[in-house]
Amino acid sequence: MTAPSAALTRMDHAVLRSTRRALGGTPAVPVARGLSHFGEHALGWLALGAAGWASGRRQDEWAAGVVGVVAAHAAGVVVKRVVRRVRPSLEDVPALVGTPSRLSFPSAHSCSTAAAAVGFGPVVGRPPMVAVTAVMLVSRVLLGVHYPTDVVSGAALGAGVATVVRRRMLRHPVQRDAGRQS
Repeated sequence: MTAPSAALTRMDHAVLRSTRRALGGTPAVPVARGLSHFGEHALGWLALGAAGWASGRRQDEWAAGVVGVVAAHAAGVVVKRVVRRVRPSLEDVPALVGTPSRLSFPSAHSCSTAAAAVGFGPVVGRPPMVAVTAVMLVSRVLLGVHYPTDVVSGAALGAGVATVVRRRMLRHPVQRDAGRQS
């Protein structure tokens, strides 16, 4: 292990332990478990997007948000299968929730949540979406199922993918007939 990666591993372990010490015996644990279920396979975010789209208002933005969430979640799963980093396994920080796989990097919950913040923020409000994203990231570490670098990387990947999707889907069509003469 190289010096930079050893230092990063020590930092990951220290943050895992300090998060559990600070929040492990608080109501944050059941909240984190609830968020874990909500975010599993991005289903909670997809349900929110579907409900927003069904409202009939700003459907193009809701659709772009949903596509961004799906694309970000898929990107996270692909990277996870390529990198194959195993989830934390610290004796003093046992996992507090089950997971569908042993793979950890990047956090798919973080990918889809950050994508939801980018995609749905303009229609539901950016401050609440940023707050929910921060809570989701901390929850994954608190539950002992991700390293801090997993959640930060996942959020960056998810926000990046959703930004690209949103820009492409909401691009205004070019007036093709503007230069034509009748």
